Amino acid sequence: MKRARLCACLLLGGLIVAVGLAHGGTWPGVDETVVEKYAIAAGRPPHPPLLDPGEGDLLLFLFLLAGTAAGFVAGYTFRHLFPPRPKAAAAPQ
Repeated sequence: MKRARLCACLLLGGLIVAVGLAHGGTWPGVDETVVEKYAIAAGRPPHPPLLDPGEGDLLLFLFLLAGTAAGFVAGYTFRHLFPPRPKAAAAPQ
């Protein structure tokens, strides 16, 4: 049963990758397909972003740094975030 699930997941993943490659590798986002259309219809054409990260993975790297910092803070204050449960009083013998 586990082997059949693994095979099904691999086939589904391969199908998704094949469709993505056949599509040209570019998938328009919601901003481009939906929001931009309604913004232009409302008379608000798109403008360049205030902070343009350019091409590449700069935003991904910044999210990585932010996640690392948040993980460090959460780990450092773990006992304050999740205090230990009080132990039940021992029953008298």
